[in-house]
Amino acid sequence: MVNISTLLTSTIQALHLSVFGHTARLDDNADANNILTALPPADWKRLPSCLRITWMKTVLNDLESHLTLTEAVNMAQNRPLWRLLVASGAMHS
Repeated sequence: MVNISTLLTSTIQALHLSVFGHTARLDDNADANNILTALPPADWKRLPSCLRITWMKTVLNDLESHLTLTEAVNMAQNRPLWRLLVASGAMHS
């Protein structure tokens, strides 16, 4: 029997990595790429009700011990390979 929690986690991780692949293939000057990879200003303070984890931290957690960020960006340039890795669950724990 398949654990529903594991199935949902794998599905969400696959979606995160799919979007990451799209943004990794964007031009470095694209607004979406700049927004997703930008760090907040040094003097910026998070509101107490805001989450402490960013989208990029979530992606890094999904990549975990499988790939570094640089390796993932380079691998995402090859769209068929990236789709295969994400779809096969090769990077899911």
